Amino acid sequence: MDTPVPSLRGRKVLITGAASGIGKATAEAAAAQGAELVLTDLHADRLDAVVDEITRAGGTVLYHVAGDVSDYEWVRSFGRQVDAEVGVMDVVMNIAGISAWGTVENLEHRHWKSMVDVNLMGPIHIIECFVPQMVRRGQGGHIVNVSSAAGLLALPWHAAYSASKFGLRGVSEVLRFDLRRHRIGVSLVCPGGVDTPLVDTVQIVGVNREDPRVKSAIDGFHKIAVSPEKAAAAILKGVRKNRFMVYTSFDIRFGYWWARKFALPYEIVMRVANDRFDRLARVSGPALEARARDEHPAQ
Repeated sequence: MDTPVPSLRGRKVLITGAASGIGKATAEAAAAQGAELVLTDLHADRLDAVVDEITRAGGTVLYHVAGDVSDYEWVRSFGRQVDAEVGVMDVVMNIAGISAWGTVENLEHRHWKSMVDVNLMGPIHIIECFVPQMVRRGQGGHIVNVSSAAGLLALPWHAAYSASKFGLRGVSEVLRFDLRRHRIGVSLVCPGGVDTPLVDTVQIVGVNREDPRVKSAIDGFHKIAVSPEKAAAAILKGVRKNRFMVYTSFDIRFGYWWARKFALPYEIVMRVANDRFDRLARVSGPALEARARDEHPAQ
C-alpha cells in the first residue's frame, strides 16, 4: 500500500494527551509541519497553554477541549462536535496514557482498572468515534496508537500496565490488516524511556519513592531516556513512511528482536531484572509502611 499520509500539511490531525510529554511534543511538531490540529487532554489549563504556544508560533488548532478519553459518553459527544465543526480526521493519534507499577500482591483493583480504562479503552473509544468516518469517506488516513516497551517485553512490576499496552498492541495488529483495504495505515509506537513528567509521577505501589535507592534508580532512568521531541519525530516519521512498528530508541528495537530470536537468554535476563526489582521493593517497602503508620496512627 502506498503511504496514505505522506505529508501532514493541510491534514486534520487529532491528538489525545496533547497537554504534556509526547502528546505536547507531537502536537507542536505536527503543527510545524502544517497539520491542522484537533487537541484534547484531561487537564484544561495545560491544554489551553499548549494551544496558545502553537498558535503564537504560527500553527493551526482547529478545535480543542479538555475531557476524559476513558469516558465513552464524553468521547462520543466530542466526536460529534468535531464532526460538526471540523469534519473527518486524516490522522488519529492515541497518545494519552497513565502508568502504575507494582507486584500483584500490592496492586489494588483500582490500579488494574485505571490502566485498562485509560490506556486501552481510551484509544478504543477514540477509534470507535473517529475512524468509521474515515472509512466511509474513502480517502484513506492513518491511526497512531502509542503502546510501550511494556507492550512488547515482560518488564518487572508492569503486569497492570502491560495488560493495557499488550491489549493496544493486539488491537493495532488487527486494524493494520482490517483497514488496509480502506487505505488507512496503522502505526504502533513502542517507546522505551522517554523523559516526560510521567516518570516523576508514576505510582509504584508498595515502594517508597523517597528511598535514596529508588531515587537513584529513577535518576538512572532519566539519563537513558530520550526527549519527548525525539519521540515525536519518530512518530511523525512513522506516519510519513507508513510504518507499523515505530521505535523511539534503538534499545527497544534491539530488545524486541533479541527476545524473539533468543527465547532462553531473554527469559534469564527477565528473571534477573525481576530479582533486582524485588530486592528494591524489599528494602524500600518497610520504610514506606513505617511512614504510613506515622502519618496515620491508629485511633
